Amino acid sequence: MSVANVMKLVAENDIKFVDFRFTDTRGKEQHVTVPVSHFDEDKFTEGHAFDGSSIAGWKGIQASDMQLMPDASTAFVDPFFDEPTLVLTCDVVDPTDGKGYDRDPRSLAKRAEAYLKSSGLGDTAY
Repeated sequence: MSVANVMKLVAENDIKFVDFRFTDTRGKEQHVTVPVSHFDEDKFTEGHAFDGSSIAGWKGIQASDMQLMPDASTAFVDPFFDEPTLVLTCDVVDPTDGKGYDRDPRSLAKRAEAYLKSSGLGDTAY
């Protein structure tokens, strides 16, 4: 799904909240929910800031600024929320260098897949 399609989904479903989801190192799904008034196309390029020190085993309070970068292809309307809520799975990015956070399972999987391709060991990972 493209960013334009996500924005269309928001409009067509009268979305009230956006739930940015990510997985911590231990495999627990974490999330940050914002009102739709704080969500636009720029979130897909600029990300959504959050405090990484609140996630067990991640950053200390002195270096806790992190970015959630939503993946438009993961968008869906959660049928279990009382208010219409769009869910987006996110990559966690370190804003100091713009790279995927080394303790983010999605970033780790992407780096592993890139290594498989670059080393010639495989071209697809499941």
